[in-house]
Amino acid sequence: MKFMFMIYHDENVLDAMPETEMQPLVDSAIEYAEEIRRSGHYVASDALQRTRTARTVRIRAGKASTTAGPFAETKEQLGGFFVIEAKDMDEACAVAARFPPARVGVIEIRPVQELMHSRDRRGLPR
Repeated sequence: MKFMFMIYHDENVLDAMPETEMQPLVDSAIEYAEEIRRSGHYVASDALQRTRTARTVRIRAGKASTTAGPFAETKEQLGGFFVIEAKDMDEACAVAARFPPARVGVIEIRPVQELMHSRDRRGLPR
C-alpha cells in the first residue's frame, strides 16, 4: 500500500538557521532517503522551493486565475514529500518517524487513494 508523507515546517525558522545547522539537516534527509531505498519502502521524494515561488490556480465559472503564493496562509508550509510503500499505517508512521528533519517540522501521513477510470471498472480494454 502506498502512503504519502508531507513535510511541513516554518520557513522563517529554516531561513534563520545557520548554515552549520542547515547543511547537516539536509545531509540527514538525503541519507534517510538512501536508507528507505535500501529497505524497499521508497517510491519517490523531493524537497520544494520556498512558498514565495508558488502559484495558485483556481478555475471559477470556466475561467482560470493565477495568484502568487501558496493556497493558504499558515505558520507551517509544505516543504517536501515522500511516497513510500508500507504494509499499513503503523508501518508508514514508523518509517516517517525516522525522518531526521522531523525535529524541526511536522509530518502528515496519508494513504494514497489510487483512482480507477470507469472504463477499467467495466473490464474494457484500455
